[in-house]
Amino acid sequence: MKTFERIPKLFQGNEACFMFIQQGSFSIRMPDKFINFSEGQGFLAKCFDYFFETNPLQRVQHEYIEVIGVLLFPEVVKEIFQIDIIPTKRKGDFNLKKIAVDRLLENFKTSIDILLDNPELADDQMVKTKLKEFILLILRTEQGVSQQAFLSSLFQIEATEFKKTILANIYSTLSITEFAHLCNMSESTFKRKFKQTFDASPIQYLKAKKLEKSAALLKVKNLRISNIAYDCGFNSIASFSRVFKEKYGKSPSAYRLT
Repeated sequence: MKTFERIPKLFQGNEACFMFIQQGSFSIRMPDKFINFSEGQGFLAKCFDYFFETNPLQRVQHEYIEVIGVLLFPEVVKEIFQIDIIPTKRKGDFNLKKIAVDRLLENFKTSIDILLDNPELADDQMVKTKLKEFILLILRTEQGVSQQAFLSSLFQIEATEFKKTILANIYSTLSITEFAHLCNMSESTFKRKFKQTFDASPIQYLKAKKLEKSAALLKVKNLRISNIAYDCGFNSIASFSRVFKEKYGKSPSAYRLT
């Protein structure tokens, strides 16, 4: 697809996935982390709410992004391995993690390329065989974990505390609707939870924190005002200047001089 600024995860529910990044680069904004990915890398993700994002530099460097995805569903995994996918007490260490694409995974990707180019070869049995091969390859990265424990944990989300999600993304350009998506809530539920947690509306609290940080950064003389605006989560210099002047009575450049 063509590069984009930000899009939500576009998968079905109750699935895990792996992606090989074939072309381009992008970042993934999780509830509590922001991870960059580039060509030749891969990631394994559970089914939870997150965003794909690209920054202006990434959009200039790459006009298109291409990935190959392997989607995993509990009922399919259960059929392939003849095991029950049941909740486990094992505490996983990820919702999404970078996976090094070694020689074995690279060879697997090459075989998938052939099937994508020749879909008539990909009957049900072939697809199940390739899925089983893939899962066994990924299991190699989970040392000391049984097959059943790993496959069960693959479909269990590691919940992120609401407050931690907000604090990890204060200086982003996320809209309130996008914040709600990241927290897996409706917008109305998100606003109520936010008010209970921070004793302020999302717009009031986030704007105050962004302005507080920008005022502190303006004291660093060698930082460009445009960079400060971006780093503090404003969509443009114009909107940053307008909101800053409303708060401090001066433009960012005038504030810096005083």
